[in-house]
Amino acid sequence: EFGPLVSILVNQCMSKDRLNRLTAITWIEELIHHPYSGGDALLPHHSEVLDAILYCISDSEEQICIVAERTNANLISLVRDTKGDFQLAPLLETLTDKLMTKDDVPTKMASLRWINMLLEKRRGDMTEFVPKLLKVLLKTLSDTSDSVVLFTLQVLSRISLGDGGGPLDDPDNLDDAHKAEAHYGLLRGTKDEKHFKLVINAVLGLFSKDRALLENRGSLVVRKFCVLLDAESVYMLMAEVLSASCQLTPEKGLRVETEDDTENGPSTDEGKVEDPIVFSLEFVSTMVQTLNLILLTASELHGLRVLLSKAFDRSTPDGNKVIKKEDGNADDLFDTLFKCWCHSPVATFSFCLLARAYEVAFDLVQKFSELDVSVGFLMQIDKLVQLLESPVFVHLRLQLLDVESPHHAPLLKSCYGLLMLLPQSDAFRSLNDRLTTVCNLRDNLGIPPVSLSRSKLPKPGIDAERQAALLSHFDTIMGYHRRARRTLLTDDAVAPRRP
Repeated sequence: EFGPLVSILVNQCMSKDRLNRLTAITWIEELIHHPYSGGDALLPHHSEVLDAILYCISDSEEQICIVAERTNANLISLVRDTKGDFQLAPLLETLTDKLMTKDDVPTKMASLRWINMLLEKRRGDMTEFVPKLLKVLLKTLSDTSDSVVLFTLQVLSRISLGDGGGPLDDPDNLDDAHKAEAHYGLLRGTKDEKHFKLVINAVLGLFSKDRALLENRGSLVVRKFCVLLDAESVYMLMAEVLSASCQLTPEKGLRVETEDDTENGPSTDEGKVEDPIVFSLEFVSTMVQTLNLILLTASELHGLRVLLSKAFDRSTPDGNKVIKKEDGNADDLFDTLFKCWCHSPVATFSFCLLARAYEVAFDLVQKFSELDVSVGFLMQIDKLVQLLESPVFVHLRLQLLDVESPHHAPLLKSCYGLLMLLPQSDAFRSLNDRLTTVCNLRDNLGIPPVSLSRSKLPKPGIDAERQAALLSHFDTIMGYHRRARRTLLTDDAVAPRRP
């Protein structure tokens, strides 16, 4: 029976005397390796031993920290490799307590490594602890240390996988073709749709209440999820959640997320069916702009951009359409993201340019005259013009040279429509110079205007019915935003002024 010995060592690890702490943590390290006291014999005392180790791992004495880190690595290896049964509740209680009460990075990182290992080893048994664990992890996302936040995202990603995922793949050992795949994710495993949606809902709920976190860490969080899981599923689910949240209203018996929801975290009652959360239109618009900027700029989303380009660019030189297996995914991806992106007109327009849906982009830019052209709207267009000069849109700039292509007219008109929206500025002059070069090319090549018979040729990319449905959805969403702004202005007008 090692109980009394373990209790003595644990108490001495928290002693004020440096020598006592060093001696106690050294004894614990030896106990783990001892042929009679180590291994499964320590299983009943794992939580007590772990508590002592995590206490010493941030000790002010460097020598104690070194021994504690070594002891922690030995204990985590012992638990990971054991075939014996052990209780998860005491371990998780110790780990979550340290995450909530300790401020130092080493303790938090060690606690997260333990939770990560337990999810990988016993994902099924961890399910009942997920709601409480999720609450703690969401708070950890606000930590000042990037390393803590990144490891927290890895743990959240493991929660999203039904089998906890395998070992983390090393991206340096993967070839370029594998990295370019939209389904590429460092964590290999089958997603648990229920917990995947639970994690995404929780993260979006946190962003809706903590706008500073969204501004400072939003890009990091989304990009890390895309790397660990896969960009397509992350963006699809986020778009679906954001779209659904605005198609419902509080008047229909739904609850609007409050500060208490974020503090309390998800319900721990597995049998309770909660009402859907409704995000404000303003938050959804902000979130869409954030997601769109990441999509346009992040190298981690290269595979997703490639997949989107296949939604409308499938024609062979002879004009025939080539239908591939992944085209269906590209179509679904475009439609899902487009319907969510409609909450931000400029983001929707840039999204269509990225996906090479130039006919839709031209129709959209014509609808911009019906919108409230605010300073913020013009600033978004100015930023888009700058992005058009980036490597992401090199395909667009080269397609402007293909003056005989059926897609050239809607593409050129889209760009000129953007130009007409801009006031005289550096962005205006930059885009105007680019388009003037294209027009000069047509004149220099002596290419005549498109004939009437050629204009009747079928347009590449999107069919008329699908395009009409997408534009109709855009009009509907813009109607929601107009009514919301009108209501806000009315409320401000009738609200009594404070003395």
